[in-house]
Amino acid sequence: MLGWALTFLVVALIAAALGFGGIAGASAGIAKILFVIFLILFVVAMVARAVRGKPPV
Repeated sequence: MLGWALTFLVVALIAAALGFGGIAGASAGIAKILFVIFLILFVVAMVARAVRGKPPV
């Protein structure tokens, strides 16, 4: 999922450099949403791992 967020970030940067404001804004918004979802899933995975008794890596 982090890969998708980075992909949309790159698309947003390229679109912004070429002057496509709408596409850049949409891609940046999608990248932000995917990054937040990635962070939430990462924290949930770390908590689940700690609850099972395995120390975080």
